[in-house]
This record gives sequence, C-alpha cells and structure tokens, in this order.
Amino acid sequence: MKNYISLKKNNEFQKVYKEGKSKANKYLVMYVLPNQLSINRLGISVSKKVGNSVVRHRLTRLIRESYRLNHHMFNSSLDIVVVVRTTARDENYHIIESALMHLGKIQNILKKDEIRN
Repeated sequence: MKNYISLKKNNEFQKVYKEGKSKANKYLVMYVLPNQLSINRLGISVSKKVGNSVVRHRLTRLIRESYRLNHHMFNSSLDIVVVVRTTARDENYHIIESALMHLGKIQNILKKDEIRN
C-alpha cells in the first residue's frame, strides 16, 4: 500500500497554494498544509516551461520515487505540493532527492529522530 494519496483535483492544489506555507530551493518549491487525515497527500506540478512531456514525466517519477523511499522521514497528516522549477530539467535522481529532503528539513516536516546531516 502507498503511504500517501495523490492530490489530483485542481481545487485541492489551489487550497494548498493559498493556505499552505511555501519554501523553495534551486530546483523545487514545496507547499505544505496540514490536513485532517492520518496520511500524507502528495501533489506534483511540472509546467510545460520545464520541457516536453517526456522530461516532465521523468521529473514527476523522480520526485515520486524520492518521496516513496523517504516517506518514513516525513510527518503525517500533511498535504504536500511540489512544484518543479526549470533548473531541475537535466538533473539526476540524487540531486532531486537531495532538493526534496532539503525542503522537508526547512519546512520542519521531517521527524526529528530521522533527520540526518
């Protein structure tokens, strides 16, 4: 079973954009909003400005996989929207994973006992 639900509807994304806290780094922007569920909901947004559909889907898969392998480090009951910046276009998995974890750390949504330096 997945440890998160995907955000799919536009109004779900809009609520997180409007009411959530945002932090950014060179590659990603992360919006976080607490929810009333016991599980996280993850949304990934990649604009057409980033590249063609092959590039956009590749980046989506990289972020989804990064989250999947590190989901145990995130607090639960959160709606998380990750927006990919154009600078991430040619980056590899390790860079994207590092950017995702960096944003989790500065958003204070990583479990305290799981944070590694």
